[in-house]
Amino acid sequence: MKKNVIAALLLGATVLPALQGCFPMVAAGVTTGVLATMDRRSLGTQTEDESIEWKASSRVGDKLGDKAHLNFTSFNRKVLMTGEVPSSLDKAEAERIVTGITNVQGVYNELAVGPVSSYSERSNDSFITSKVKSRSVDSGKFNPVHVKVVTEAGVVFLLGMVTQPEADSAIGVARTTAGVKKVVNLLEIITPAQARELDLTQSSNGKPTAVKAP
Repeated sequence: MKKNVIAALLLGATVLPALQGCFPMVAAGVTTGVLATMDRRSLGTQTEDESIEWKASSRVGDKLGDKAHLNFTSFNRKVLMTGEVPSSLDKAEAERIVTGITNVQGVYNELAVGPVSSYSERSNDSFITSKVKSRSVDSGKFNPVHVKVVTEAGVVFLLGMVTQPEADSAIGVARTTAGVKKVVNLLEIITPAQARELDLTQSSNGKPTAVKAP
């Protein structure tokens, strides 16, 4: 039962924001809120990570414009940069900008120098991400909410706060998923005792609040 609930929440977080209308906005807000309480980061850190992602996208986007394809994923104040930029100078400039954002504690610069990826390539990456998430739920060996999956050009990046057995399981799932060319492990390893404490703390936090319909 719990596995089915998690699968539904992960699917909702992926699909609902793309739909139109007021109800999907409310449902997406509820889904995001529920997932937030299952995350091992504090709610404050989650909010900060979202702010970092927004600032990185805005500032680097203003600098490089349409000539680059940029994705920023912040987890526990460490930022993963993926996508494509025209030159090594642009790659370095993007990292300089992100490093200068308040509260950023580290940057993984995985930007590729080359032409911007096509829509079909990005769609394939999204499909791979969904397959990894689905297989993570099916494995039943770790809570997939604790592992953030990012796919770029067939390369899967894993972020999260997990125990070593959870990390091994997550990496194994990603490596054996069809279409994955490579897995980059960016997971933060914590002890089982730390994991239990974080899970207990988050589960006892406030309940999610639905987004008001416009």
